[in-house]
Amino acid sequence: MATAINPLNIVAAAGLAVGAALGMAGIFVSQPNLQAVLWGIDAAGLVMATALLALKYFRAGHDVVAAGFLVFAIGEAALMSGTAAGPAGSVPSFAAGTALWATALLLVSFPKVLPTIARVLGVVSAILFGILAVRIFWGEQLLPTSAPLPFFAYPFLVMTLVSWIWNLLREPPA
Repeated sequence: MATAINPLNIVAAAGLAVGAALGMAGIFVSQPNLQAVLWGIDAAGLVMATALLALKYFRAGHDVVAAGFLVFAIGEAALMSGTAAGPAGSVPSFAAGTALWATALLLVSFPKVLPTIARVLGVVSAILFGILAVRIFWGEQLLPTSAPLPFFAYPFLVMTLVSWIWNLLREPPA
């Protein structure tokens, strides 16, 4: 007999999946309006999902992981605030958001709560986005579509999100 998955896990997983898919799609779209719409929906999904995950882990007594998901939601909201300005106009909010992503990913990844692969991917993502944020704060004009960073950092973030989804969907019901 199959076990039921917690409905909140399904909702959070769906938000993470939407964020991962549309975030990556936005990188490859050249039309600014479509890119903004994709990234706006991506951000809304990730804010919703990580807010739910913050509550989930807080209730479970994993305060540092919960704080990490809360910081991720705040970082994603910062990123979303600049989305309509286009890639060049979004650089300040992009720097703030990626700095918060890096912080959040470390908070989520250091405690031994999530599976090792999720934690390793989270730390790699945190390092890449931390470097990116520092470079922007240092004065480089790096766009959300610049290469090598952030372009090659996004796949690590998406793999981190997928590992979170996998963890949510394989979790036995409470």
